[in-house]
Order: sequence, then C-alpha cells, then structure tokens
Amino acid sequence: MRRFVDPRAGAATVGVGHRAAPARFWVQLAGLSLALLAAIVVAVAIGAVPLPFERVVRIILHHLLPGAVPVTWTPTEDQIVWQFRLPRALLAVIVGAALSVSGTTLQAMVRNPLADPYIFGISSGASVAAVAVITLGSALVGGLSLSLAAFLGALGAMVLVYVLAQQGGRAAPTRLVLAGVAVGYVLSAVTSFLVLRSATPGGGAAAVLTWLAGSLGGAKWEYLGVPGLAVAVSTFLLLLQARPLNALLAGEETAIGLGVNVERFRIQLFVITSLMVSTVVAISGAIGFVGLMIPHIVRLLVGADHRRVLPIATLLGGLYLVLVDLIGRTIIAPSEVPVGIVTAALGGPFFIWLMHRRRSGGGA
Repeated sequence: MRRFVDPRAGAATVGVGHRAAPARFWVQLAGLSLALLAAIVVAVAIGAVPLPFERVVRIILHHLLPGAVPVTWTPTEDQIVWQFRLPRALLAVIVGAALSVSGTTLQAMVRNPLADPYIFGISSGASVAAVAVITLGSALVGGLSLSLAAFLGALGAMVLVYVLAQQGGRAAPTRLVLAGVAVGYVLSAVTSFLVLRSATPGGGAAAVLTWLAGSLGGAKWEYLGVPGLAVAVSTFLLLLQARPLNALLAGEETAIGLGVNVERFRIQLFVITSLMVSTVVAISGAIGFVGLMIPHIVRLLVGADHRRVLPIATLLGGLYLVLVDLIGRTIIAPSEVPVGIVTAALGGPFFIWLMHRRRSGGGA
C-alpha cells in the first residue's frame, strides 16, 4: 500500500489515494454478497432440528414469492425457518454491519486503530439502562421496555461523552477517547452495583449476564425494522461522506486544507454512528470486538479509501456475525454460548497477530 508523509501533520499516514483495481473491488463485493447469502442459508439450516439447504431456500422463496414453489414441508419446518432462525440470522447481519461500519468510521474520525463503538461508552450506557430494567423492574424506571431503556441509555452516554470532551468549543479526538473510557468505567461500576443490589439474584442475574455477554436469541421479525432502517440510512449517509472521511484519515490539517469543517464533520459522524450502534445494542446487548476487527481486515483487502471500505465492511461484518452466532449455537449444543463471548475469544488472538504483524513491518 502506498504511504505518504503529511509535512503538516508530521507523521506517516496510510495513503488514502491508493486505488485498488476497480474490477477486483467489484469481484470482492459480489463474492462477499454471495458468501453472506450462503451463510444465512447455512445458519438457518443448522440447529437442533437440521434441515436440508434446498428446503430452507424453498421455504424462504415461498414466503417472499407466494406460490412460486410447491409446499413440500411441514408447518413445523416452516415455523422453524421463518419464525425462529431466519430473523436471528438477519439480526446478526444487521448488528454485524452496524458495528463494523461504525468502527470503521470512528477509527477514521479519531485516527486511532483501537477506536470502536464501545470505547465511547455507548455499550456501557445501554447496559446500565438494561440492567436497571432487569434488576429493578420496568415500573421503577418509568415503565420502559428493555430495548427502549437500552436505547435511551446509549444515547445518554453518547451525549455525556461529547459534553465531557469539549475544550474551547471543540471535541478533540484524544479527549473523545478519554471521555469515552472514563464514562465507560463509571457506568460499568453502576452496572455492577445494580447486579449486587438485585433482590432477584437467580433469574435476574442470569438475564443480566445474557445481556452483558450479547445475544441474538430474542430475534423476532418485529425487531428488525427499526435497526435495519437505521443501519441502511446511516451507512448510506456515511458513504456520501467517504471523501471527507478520507481527508480526515490523512490528518486534521490536511482535511481543513481540503475545505472540510472538521469540528462540524466530527459531530455529524459521532451522531450517526452513535444512533446506529445504540439502535442495535438495544436489541442484541453488548457484543465487542466486531467494530475493532473488521475494519482492519477490510483495509487489508481494499486499502483505505472509504468508498470501498464502507461497503465491504458492511458485508463482511454481517457475514462474520452470522458465522460467529452459528458457532455459538452449535459448539456446545443444545446449550448456547453468547455471541459476545465468541467474538471476544476470536478477537484476542486476532489482535495478538495484528501486533506481531505491525512489529514485523506488515502494517494494516
């Protein structure tokens, strides 16, 4: 990958002008799209009641195009595919895409390869609100549902981080990261306190642990509309800002020289990513490492140009979480391993490899 040194920034920076061959990019995009569709079919077919891949495809086609294929399956098989497994697989796609895209954006926004949605306290805010509902009861927190409380908690944490990061009327990248870490620690302490003070340590504690570990088990069709729309609109808006993102990745002074209002642009990016992440976290719980891992892998594949990075991150993030959830459902079947535990188990070795690669001069 071509690298340049911005004389005003005084540091080596990834060359965002790098151009991968357009044909290669479209092949990657098509290949990932097909792989994602195949992964969804595999994830729907595998489970306590295994189903043939061909039957899964026919059931899905029957619901999408009524009358297109003759019914040769039982009502139970139809319910397993359409009511239980397919919504879960699609929720994995939505959550994986949201975390990957937001991680990609935040890393460019603060020029920090370790930035991800959870460093900014969004997950911690959602966790506090969700745990409050579980341990105290909905009536004691204004009658809010679990998902709505988590959404509002995430938004509240986002606002708090941005206010604390202000200095001289602007929020510097370093202060955003530090404020996010500080808010995250404080909110994690509040979460621990709520768990310890819970009057129902049995069922309440189990539900809390499930939430904190991240889970897609509660997926239903009615839960997919809002997060799906939020992720689609947010990703589209970020794609429209791909060039300013490239400029910001090259350095703040470079971006200003290219006509980018850096402070206003950072606010826009922070709001878009926070809204997107808080929407999916409200349903899936805390799932870490996706927003850290996938952006690095994508940049290894297509370079640093966000016109290519964002679409690939969307598909690869969705594909990754579908496969991770499948592993969690089957590795100790009939029990399940929460998806957040699997992503953490895979994320640790990945970053050990990444550090070794950087130390040996490979870059990322």
